[in-house]
Amino acid sequence: MTTLDTPDTPFAVVDAARLDRNIARLRDRLDALGVPLRLHVKTCKSVDVAGRVHAGGPITVSTLAEAEHFADAGYHDILYAVGIDAHKLSRVAALLRRGVIPTVLLDSLAQAEALTRFAHEEGIRIPALIEIDCDGHRGGIAPTDPALVQIGQALGDGLAGVLAHAGESYFAYTPDALRQAARNERDTVLAAADALRAAGLPCPIISVGSTPTAHAATDLTGVTEVRAGNYVFFDLVMAGIGLCTTEDLALSVVVTVIGHQPDKNWIITDGGWMATSRDRGTAAQAFDQGYGLVADLTGRLIPDLFMTGASQEHGILTTRADSPLPHLPIGTRLRILPNHACATAAQHDRYHVISGTTTGSATPVVDAVWPRHNGW
Repeated sequence: MTTLDTPDTPFAVVDAARLDRNIARLRDRLDALGVPLRLHVKTCKSVDVAGRVHAGGPITVSTLAEAEHFADAGYHDILYAVGIDAHKLSRVAALLRRGVIPTVLLDSLAQAEALTRFAHEEGIRIPALIEIDCDGHRGGIAPTDPALVQIGQALGDGLAGVLAHAGESYFAYTPDALRQAARNERDTVLAAADALRAAGLPCPIISVGSTPTAHAATDLTGVTEVRAGNYVFFDLVMAGIGLCTTEDLALSVVVTVIGHQPDKNWIITDGGWMATSRDRGTAAQAFDQGYGLVADLTGRLIPDLFMTGASQEHGILTTRADSPLPHLPIGTRLRILPNHACATAAQHDRYHVISGTTTGSATPVVDAVWPRHNGW
């Protein structure tokens, strides 16, 4: 029998009970709103996790390597939600020729013209969504930008619709702010769809999504799909904006205590940034969680202990304020709850799966090992 005491540390752990609870929570919410989910697999990058959401259902990917991996597993409706570059179009075409419906994303006339030219030369149709900027977070164009219609016209029959991502919702710290971010995301993308339709162009797909707005939206009238991915695991950033609690976090990293520096108030582990990432996403929040909170192997948080430092293969644990260091001898195994589930999961090539947080002092049993797929 394999338990969390068995594999070499550090390694990633998924709590399947929490995972399934998180999945059901969003499924129920979107069912009530009458809008389907397009799972974003960039967080889990795991066919096993995706299968618990909707095996073979529509997915969003952040790399073409993900698209190819999930296509191998029988997923056929795949949105590549990173701005397309011409040199990647041959891989998109290869997906199309094997029966996948790959949709790409763009926000410029140059991209649209390159896509149309390539599709014409290859004798194929590659559907494209135009990215709409709803909050200035990253890419996209405003729905009032004249380039929107020009891009739509350049795409011709490749125009599939519009997409928005409310990235600034990750910095919305109240329920009202989250609801406003969700309304703005919806309203902005609907305005873009109206502008295209007013110019006589089709806009069948109206895609929105982020984990915060997917959970905060109260009215998605006019929207055809919602994208979300982080929610399957959640993380401390999501807990920090009030979207979940630490009891919902399904991903953690098991590390081992390898040293002590009591004069510095340090406990040293073998889990540095190569295992947990350098993401400091909670630093801007009201409560800075360092590089992550610390739990025992059963999943119970150790009061006031958190990860405050990370070199490549060393993690430093410290207590807050004047709290004394807990007695954690060399060889003690701990679980680090991450700031950013996507970044932490990306450090690993597999998940050790447990059925849930145990009661008493029993060490959780590893029920399965699920591979994940990294790379571009």
